[in-house]
Amino acid sequence: QVQLVESGGGLVQAGGSLRLSCTASTGSFSGYVVGWFRQAPGKEREFVGCMNWSNAFTYYGDSVKGHIAIGRDDAENAVYLEIHDLKPADTAVYTCAAGDPLNSGSIRSSGWYFYWGLGTQVTVSS
Repeated sequence: QVQLVESGGGLVQAGGSLRLSCTASTGSFSGYVVGWFRQAPGKEREFVGCMNWSNAFTYYGDSVKGHIAIGRDDAENAVYLEIHDLKPADTAVYTCAAGDPLNSGSIRSSGWYFYWGLGTQVTVSS
């Protein structure tokens, strides 16, 4: 079992950058794919991207490709999400999740993931 905790959210001005972290408070990411999702007020949850912890392979959602980066921080035993050139449209609750690489279905779907954090709020001011 893996318990996920996100950190790094906050209020940021448009054009700025932010780095969110997802750590495993219990268990480890070994053998999992760690994904990031976001949900803006009144909108559906959106796939941001994911990373296979074992080989660091990353895959990004179309709407954020080009201004995010996902990677592993071995020192912190965390998966980070960096968002650059933030826009007010990036305002959302960002949540990380972990899933088994052997799961069937789409890695872009929230149902593919089994373990979830509580999320961290990112607010971008114009």
